[in-house]
Amino acid sequence: MSNRHLARTMAMQVLYEWDFRGQDPARLPEVLTFVQGEFGKSLDDDGYVEKQVHGVVERIADIDERLNAFSPNWSIDAMTAIDRNVLRLGAYELVFDETIPSRVALNESIELGKVFGGEASGKFVNGVLGALYKDRLAKGVAKDIDVQIQKEEKSV
Repeated sequence: MSNRHLARTMAMQVLYEWDFRGQDPARLPEVLTFVQGEFGKSLDDDGYVEKQVHGVVERIADIDERLNAFSPNWSIDAMTAIDRNVLRLGAYELVFDETIPSRVALNESIELGKVFGGEASGKFVNGVLGALYKDRLAKGVAKDIDVQIQKEEKSV
């Protein structure tokens, strides 16, 4: 498992536990410390786990609103805690993190859903985040990193 994949898994685990325990902001540092100590003692993630977790938490209302819009049959509250937090992390990376290509955010989220969620979680995550991504493309919204990757692919 790559360091980034492990760090992304840890970020999802922090979000899951924080959500499961009632989303108390005061407990977030404790949960971060616990997960990093249990699963990433020797991982040098360059602050990635904390950055992703805080990014999701700071934008949770916006993220949840977007997820509700693209999962019409499932409200964010009706989703399993794993699916909900895989989607939150994926939506954050897809919409707000300019350093992560959209395709990477989508693929990594689908993988987390498959590994940690239920039998249909990978497909569910793919459907919701895929719809969010397609909506952004239809509106002409593209991250700089995606534009750069497209330019590089065209020049090959």
